Amino acid sequence: MKVVILAGGFGTRISEESHLIPKPMIGIGEKPILWHIMKYYSYYGYNDFIICCGYKQYVIKEFFADYYLHMSDVTFDFTAENKLVVHSNHTEPWKVTIIDTGLNTMTGGRIKRIQPFVGNEAFMLTYGDGLCDADMNVLENYHHAHGKIATITAIQPGGRFGSVDIDSNEDITSFKEKGIEEGGWINGGFMVLDPRIFDYLDGDDCILEKYPLVTLAEQGEIKAFKHYGFWQCMDTMRDKMLLERLWEEGTAPWRIWEEQQTGFVK
Repeated sequence: MKVVILAGGFGTRISEESHLIPKPMIGIGEKPILWHIMKYYSYYGYNDFIICCGYKQYVIKEFFADYYLHMSDVTFDFTAENKLVVHSNHTEPWKVTIIDTGLNTMTGGRIKRIQPFVGNEAFMLTYGDGLCDADMNVLENYHHAHGKIATITAIQPGGRFGSVDIDSNEDITSFKEKGIEEGGWINGGFMVLDPRIFDYLDGDDCILEKYPLVTLAEQGEIKAFKHYGFWQCMDTMRDKMLLERLWEEGTAPWRIWEEQQTGFVK
């Protein structure tokens, strides 16, 4: 199953860094948050990525163009042989397709543009600025089991996000504006979408979170995958500092791929 990552926005709420680089390229530790997201999916066996770029898309392309070299032990031989020798390489088994989906294209429009690269199959979808510790394999199995068009990972952060109403069958029935009460459920990203979703997307001005998802909710075509564990977006510098602290302290809940490091045993 392919993983589509929305990475084309301007990131205006964290402009201290996003004026230089795309928001998904803002670092946590020595790697961009985009890399952390991809490592998390890769842990569960998802290694085929489609990245929807826009703002400063060349930064993302250059990162992956140089990635193999940066993750290798090498010898640069500038003698008469003039060659590069790679001694060992530590890259992941990733296939990364990077598509420029337009500077001002909305989320639904970006997804519509990558339809030829997805094909007629279900796919994972997430935003390029959030992390969690939900089990992606369980999420996929849940989606296939109910047979509806969309599954959205629902979380309970409280505060500044728009919420969703979920009935007793875990169907998402409506979406509400920001300013929810404590304990309300929100769209935490980390979605699974059936290819039928493309029938609800139309043009670069299409916002996934508006007409497409609202309509699917009205039609009973969205299931909530409730997640009670860790979830954190990176909207502001305060959010970035929180994620950075968790990473530096060795307590980052999403860092499950380093089995030899204390606290991150699978």
